[in-house]
Amino acid sequence: MKAAVIFKKGGMPQYTEDSPEPTITNHNEQDILFVKAVAIKNVDKSRASGEHYSTKDRQEQAIVPGSDGVGLLADGTRVYALGITGMLAEKAVIDKSKMIKLPDGIDDATAAALPNAVAGSAMALRFSANMKVGETVLINGATGVTGQMAVQIARIYGAGKIIVTGRNEQALQSLKELGADQYLLTTNDDAFVTGLREIHQHTPIDIVVDYLWGHTAALILETLKGTGAFTHRTRFVSVGSMTGDTIQLSSEILRSANLQLSGSGLGSWTRDEMKQLIKEIIPEMFQLAAVKKLTMDIRRMDLSDIERIWDADLPGGERLVVII
Repeated sequence: MKAAVIFKKGGMPQYTEDSPEPTITNHNEQDILFVKAVAIKNVDKSRASGEHYSTKDRQEQAIVPGSDGVGLLADGTRVYALGITGMLAEKAVIDKSKMIKLPDGIDDATAAALPNAVAGSAMALRFSANMKVGETVLINGATGVTGQMAVQIARIYGAGKIIVTGRNEQALQSLKELGADQYLLTTNDDAFVTGLREIHQHTPIDIVVDYLWGHTAALILETLKGTGAFTHRTRFVSVGSMTGDTIQLSSEILRSANLQLSGSGLGSWTRDEMKQLIKEIIPEMFQLAAVKKLTMDIRRMDLSDIERIWDADLPGGERLVVII
């Protein structure tokens, strides 16, 4: 079987044509998927290397990376599914309770790329932030794949105003086509903080969805700090840490502001929320993508090129999808 295999923890995946085929251990709960497309996400790379918090105890052994993908069941049904075995292979074992039949109109690559970005945005907005129609949403680090998805889903969920941040002004400008109302550059701290304060004064920020953490998150939190008067309630949701895993946070910020600080990711979601993600949220987004009301920039590559493309430096906002 053709597959990408990481033979040593922390190593690069290697293409092989003689990887052993996966086997089902429970026919009532599992099925074989003939894989057609798999998106390569940061979480896949982090888990494959053993650096992700969900894989810290992983033993040294060869693995096939890839946590989800699109393919065909034996009867020809086209589905998206979460893998029990690694998905960067011609075949994978999947969980029957965690697969979604794909609608007509959505291609394999888009269907493979969409769910991770949906999970990284819709779950934060819907559950961690409990977003309401008409609220003002700030998306910190909006030019990446998941940030772009957050802009679109915030608009779908009825945001009253969407503010986006990033370092690339041209990329930020393009987000207006996806639904953003205003952008702030993060290249100058003073200008960034001044812009934030002006926005928060005239259109109080209800929700911050943060993909960066690090320096800009610290600036945003400092901007929300109160002076002893009543403050507007803001829900700050950490989804990623692209610019740093730690910040220095003054307790005065938490005491002086009506601030909810939470996270959204593996381990923070409840079982019921995960069920809703699979049964309701992702299928809804598949339908919107099928009628071109939800978009993603995708670069398609062949499985045999895995060693060259695994660490490829793609333009911001573009998702790599491996075709098998």
